[in-house]
Amino acid sequence: MSAGPIPVVVVGQTPPPFGGQAVMIRMLLDGHYERIALHHVRMAFSDDMDSVGRFRYRKLWILFTTIIEVAIARLRTGARVLYYPPAGPNTVPVLRDVILLTFTRWMFRHTVFHFHAGGVSGHRDRLPALLRPFFDHAYGKPDLAIRTARQNPDDGAAFQAARSIVVPNGIPDMRGTVPERVAAPGEPLMILFAGVLVPSKGVRVLIEAFIDLLKQGVQARLQLMGRWGDPGFERECRALLEEHDALGQVEFLGVLRDRLKFLRFAECDVFCFPSYFEAESFGLVLVEAMQFAKPVVSTHWRGIPSVVEDGVNGYLAPVRDPAAITERLRLLASDRDLRERMGEAGRRIFQERFTLERFHENMEKALSGVDEGRE
Repeated sequence: MSAGPIPVVVVGQTPPPFGGQAVMIRMLLDGHYERIALHHVRMAFSDDMDSVGRFRYRKLWILFTTIIEVAIARLRTGARVLYYPPAGPNTVPVLRDVILLTFTRWMFRHTVFHFHAGGVSGHRDRLPALLRPFFDHAYGKPDLAIRTARQNPDDGAAFQAARSIVVPNGIPDMRGTVPERVAAPGEPLMILFAGVLVPSKGVRVLIEAFIDLLKQGVQARLQLMGRWGDPGFERECRALLEEHDALGQVEFLGVLRDRLKFLRFAECDVFCFPSYFEAESFGLVLVEAMQFAKPVVSTHWRGIPSVVEDGVNGYLAPVRDPAAITERLRLLASDRDLRERMGEAGRRIFQERFTLERFHENMEKALSGVDEGRE
């Protein structure tokens, strides 16, 4: 019989920066549980989105100290379970994982991998042959693999996990904390995007679709919330908008948090997220829009279809297809009742599947089951 909550050492980044994985680890840690006790070792490799996935010499020192902190946490808590969120398919974070896991996994009887970023198992063949055995040793045969949607790459199966499950992300319900609005008849449709402003998040796709929407005579405005990933890409997008005389209809909001962020979700008419991001696994921003009963337009990509039901709470389009995005935005722009029906459907889906309470329940069940046989 087990005595008391099962201690789990959680190794992971928490905000800042405010990426989806860091946010969800913070959400996990903030839960109140009876069967598990979480002990956090914070990874602090990136203080902002500029440094995510990039090599910095100071990260070597952080890697060393993180390994020491994991060892201390293991001795202090007696935990036999290690929880770790593997990197996405990017060489620098993968090498970090390989080193950190090589020096820490042996301390624990059980390892849980939570794949907030999908596709790392496919990165093996991109590594030099000399590094592949170390990759296999670091990631191989976890006791439990968790992914956020069944449509994501099954990294757990690739790593021969003893058990693989799906646990959708969840967020606190912020509806009612900020005023909401929708476009009145004759007012421009407000389209919102949120995320890092990089090509693979679909930013240029959306801009091209928005330009076409304006050319079709649709009254609309576009808000882009997030930071630019590259100055050259920012210049390219601004030049494209200026070339088509659309720059005045676009607002660049920068990074917004808390109430200011929720206000933008609550005041848009449609949320558009045409992502084909390499490590996309869920699209947490879609759920943030759905909680405010907003229809969404996104893509058939990774776990996004687990959030957006095509024709129910929004539309899905092929990736890298501006014309398809334009068509779906035009349908929503022309039918206020359709926007309302899809928005309310999204709100229902959020309440049924993607609340923070549901996430905490699922994670407690998953983590407590890993070490049930302890004495």
